[in-house]
Amino acid sequence: MNRKDFIIQLSILSAGACVSKGYAGSLLLDGEESAFAKHLKPVGRAMETEGYYVWCSSPIEGPDGKTHLFFSRWDSKKGMGGWINGSEICRAVADSPESQFQYVETIFKPRAGFFDSTTCHNPLIKFVDGKYCLFYMGNSNGKTNTKRIGLAFADSLNGHWKRPDAPLLEAGPAGAWDDHCTTNPAFIKHPNGQYWLYYKSWNTHDFETDTGPIKGNRKYGLAIADKLEGPYIKYKGNPIIDFSGKGNNTQLEDGFVWMEKDKFKMIARDMGFYNHEDGIIMESRNGINWNEPKIAYYEANHYIQQPPPPKYLKKYGRFERPQILFKNGKPAYLFTASQGGKYMTSSTFIFRIT
Repeated sequence: MNRKDFIIQLSILSAGACVSKGYAGSLLLDGEESAFAKHLKPVGRAMETEGYYVWCSSPIEGPDGKTHLFFSRWDSKKGMGGWINGSEICRAVADSPESQFQYVETIFKPRAGFFDSTTCHNPLIKFVDGKYCLFYMGNSNGKTNTKRIGLAFADSLNGHWKRPDAPLLEAGPAGAWDDHCTTNPAFIKHPNGQYWLYYKSWNTHDFETDTGPIKGNRKYGLAIADKLEGPYIKYKGNPIIDFSGKGNNTQLEDGFVWMEKDKFKMIARDMGFYNHEDGIIMESRNGINWNEPKIAYYEANHYIQQPPPPKYLKKYGRFERPQILFKNGKPAYLFTASQGGKYMTSSTFIFRIT
């Protein structure tokens, strides 16, 4: 049951119905909060960088035992909207997830003449088959309709990165559910040996009623390859996650996928299932059919106190782009992106998973 339905039905709940107190005085039905949410302890902000907005923090433990953080950033003069037309992908290193991160290098800048000529964003770092794989999104016109997923390889976290000339996954044909873009990559190597790439997209055109341009509803699709480098073939049953039937333009984004105890799990940013401030988590036995979301984490006010936001920060108070750092094969830290911080731009925000 989503929050809207719960509010409607709250008046008819019996006095003995079991409800629990949530954050900010709201009421949650038992079962809406996930076990994942109950095990989060805030560590705090990281990568607060003067002159930049920092976003999309993807961590990995290196062979040196240190935490390597791949993140996107852009000039603060561009404002929050600079992610779409001037972002670059960088790497920072810390002795541990709770130590201070130090900027090391800029890995990718926009390059003229390629699919990533105006932005490089959404880094996702993975170690697969003895290679470091850096999934990311680039665009070529400073707009959303050219966002495409790319994949770079390196033998070491220090590089040298083999950067792709062409995107890993193209958008669908006109009229398809994903004809607008491919973005927000999530990835696993399936137990059967295949390579599964999850991606976000939406349609430019209303393909059901042929009524012309509409506001896109973000959904998730799946593409599968027999080789790490591809080609990735889109699953015929796409989209595999579609909240549009719930009304009110309910959707999701920023998915991160992993396997735990023979189950597929996805953590993502909620966009209307409960609200637009929390994160959600879902489970699946096959990676295709997903259960109803539960709350994965709450808005910032649940964990920390912050000063009032400046008018130019419209996403202040929520955590986006959830990514997980694994230790000994288990989720150990949750990395997110959040507006605010020392310079009132944006930075990484980290939680310990207890």
